[in-house]
Order: sequence, then C-alpha cells, then structure tokens
Amino acid sequence: MKTSALLIRGGNLFSPDPVGQVDILVVNDRIAAIGGNLSLPPWAQGEVIEGKGFLVLPGLVDQHVHITGGGGEGGPQFRTPELALSHLTRYGLTTVVGVLGTDGTTRSVQELLAKARALAVEGLNTRIYTGAYQVPTRTITDSPRNDIILIDRVVGIGEIAISDHRGSHPSDRELAHLAGEARTGGLLSGKAGVLHLHVGSGARHLSPLMEVLEIADVPISTMVPTHLNRTRPLLHDAVRYGHKGGFLDLTTSISPDIHDSQAVDPVAAVRYLMEQGVPLAQISFSTDAGGSAPVFDARGHLLHMGIGTASSLFEAVQGLHDHLKFDWGEAVRPATETPARILKLDDVGRVVVGGRADMLLTDGRTLHTVIAGGRVMVRDGTPQIFGTFEQPGDSHWPN
Repeated sequence: MKTSALLIRGGNLFSPDPVGQVDILVVNDRIAAIGGNLSLPPWAQGEVIEGKGFLVLPGLVDQHVHITGGGGEGGPQFRTPELALSHLTRYGLTTVVGVLGTDGTTRSVQELLAKARALAVEGLNTRIYTGAYQVPTRTITDSPRNDIILIDRVVGIGEIAISDHRGSHPSDRELAHLAGEARTGGLLSGKAGVLHLHVGSGARHLSPLMEVLEIADVPISTMVPTHLNRTRPLLHDAVRYGHKGGFLDLTTSISPDIHDSQAVDPVAAVRYLMEQGVPLAQISFSTDAGGSAPVFDARGHLLHMGIGTASSLFEAVQGLHDHLKFDWGEAVRPATETPARILKLDDVGRVVVGGRADMLLTDGRTLHTVIAGGRVMVRDGTPQIFGTFEQPGDSHWPN
C-alpha cells in the first residue's frame, strides 16, 4: 500500500502569517513541504488540488464544542443532540475541544471522552475538558488533576460556571483550588492544564477570577473565561482581565437578535476590546456549537431556547476581514493560532512544515475545501466524509 500524498498547487497562503502564492505538499497527515514548483513524490499515491484563486488558511481550532450535546434547561425535551462529523467539518472545524456544560447528571465525562475518540477515528483532532458547571465537578478518576495526567485527551477542567444562576456558585477558594488542580495536572502531564470557565450574566462578572489571582499563585493563563460577549457590562468588565494579561474568549454563536438584545456581536466585541488596549493576541473565538442557548427574563424564567452553531466561527473570521479590515491572517488568528496557543497544541493552528495537515481553501466567501489530517473532508463546499452512523442528508443541521 502506497503512502498517501496531497499537493495544493498555487494557493495564497496565510499561515496565518502572509506567505503568498505557494505549493503545499502533504504526506499522510503532515505538511511535508511548502514552496514553489513542488510535485507529488513518485512513491506516494496522491492527488493534486488546484489552489489558484483561493486563500489557504489553517483549519479552525474550536476550544468549546458540545460534541455530545448540551442543555436541558426547560426540561428534557431541550437536551440538544450530539454532533456528527460533517456538522463540524463543513464549517472548517478541524480541531475541537468537547465540553459538558449545565448537565453533568444525564451526561458524563466518560461519554464525552468516547465521543471525542470516535470523532478522532473519523478524522478530527479532538480533546476534552473534564468537568461540568458544578463544583465539586464531574470527573472520570478521583480528581480533575488525575484526569488531566492520566487520560490522553483531557487538556483541562471545564466548563465551570461562574456568575450564573445555573452554576453551583463556587467560592473563590474553591475556584482557586480548581485552578491549582488544572495547573499541576498540566505541569505533570505536559499539557495546557487550563481551567475553562463559563461566565454568565450575573453581577459579579469576572470578579471571582480577579479574587483567585489575589489568593492563589497560578499564572493568569491558567484561567480562560468564555462567553464574554454575553452582555455589554460583562464585556466591559473583561477589559480589566485583559489588561492583566488574561485570555478573553468570545462566543461566535452569541449575537444580538429579537430574543436577546443584551448580547454583543463577536466582531463588535473584538473592536471594543482592542480600542480598550487589549491585544488581539489575547482574544480568541469559540462557537459553543451544539450547546443550548437559553434566554431568561429577570426572574429566571426561560423565554427562548436556541442552539450554538458551528457555522458562526468562519462567519466571525469573515466579519473581522470585511468589517474591521483585518488581513486574512489577522482575521483567522483568533480561531486558529490563539486557541492552539491557549491549549498548547503545537501542531495545529498554523500551516507549517511538520504540522498536522489541517487547511481550508476559500474564496473569502465560502469554504471550498476542508482538509483535516491530510484527508479531504469537504470538496466544492460539500462534505465527502461522514460519521459512522451519519446520514448525508443530515449534514446541514445544526448550522
């Protein structure tokens, strides 16, 4: 059996740094060469993809995906379904980190791990967080630290809820303990060891994290808050965390609509944070794909239930280019290089020799080709590879 190879010829590469028009040679799941006048090796079974007229971007890295579904607020009929392979790949996601969320009772970290392994067999690069909203949180072993150290795909603890009526309202000391667990687990395993935090619309905003920084000796990069564009007051409070050097994760599925006037569009949120002096390198995007998106009134009554969408990630990248006039490299960075750096995933988020062969070919409007681990998952905008029990007709939902 011959080694597989893939040659992308003449695409305009943003790695995300601007490189220009080049050829890219892929052998098996790795990028073997980037340069001019490359050719397929004679000892490999290969394919040539014409990249002229297309941008070549890194595959998208999404650090917050409900791969086994999420939700349940409002009753069991609101439990969202698990995501199939093409629900993610058709929108350019090639690396995903699975989370549980509100429901750590009818869903489990064990189930999350199994789903991550299944998606990996099918072609995605996958990791998970151990835990759920509640503290003490859900684990596989006897502690979240041990999960990080002993279980291959666990990169941190999350999503732990703060400033949210659906959480268990952990004390600052309890959060500091979890941050220490994540930090030590990361050190002993060589992983990121992050504490990934769901932030609700409660009045304390990011104050719990600021208190942890006062009472615990953990690097600020250990704690990664997300959903920071949920409300304007929360986004305003996030500025002080950014000024201290913290990462700020914006949810691309959150934007104002007829059901939620408090939300801030992710592109507008980037503009605001940068105007306030937060560097782009500290701002990341994630989708919350597959997660429930409930809207509550002031008394906590459920008004509307939505669902996070995988399509929102590339749409936000387009928005940075179209509305903020970022070049394509800067526009794609919050969805590639920055989350990869947060998660210490050194072989994704960039198109470099030796890296995992995750790439997108786009005309800037639509995703033409999606390559994950050297395999063409999407061609001409149509998924080519589907999950084990996935029906091709289902690939458009949820979007």
